[in-house]
Amino acid sequence: MYIVTVLFSILPAHIEDFRKAVKIQAKTSLTEEAGCLQFDVAVDPDDSGVCFLYEIYEDREAFDLHLKSAHFAAFDKTTLPWVNLKTIQTYEKL
Repeated sequence: MYIVTVLFSILPAHIEDFRKAVKIQAKTSLTEEAGCLQFDVAVDPDDSGVCFLYEIYEDREAFDLHLKSAHFAAFDKTTLPWVNLKTIQTYEKL
């Protein structure tokens, strides 16, 4: 399995818009991508501008397909101006 974590710092004026968009992105990834096994969205209870994604894919190829999907491209384009910082890490499950 291929695991992806993403940490976002969202600009204060866009926190609610980002939260709505990322929840749709998570649901769409799970329902439209056979290789997407888990897509959790979490927020920092002490800092509303911090959002953390935990995604599990069958393998690297499934994640690459995710990155090429129309819904990811739309999400990325829409939310990019709302994001102050985005940190991505990837892992392979032992």
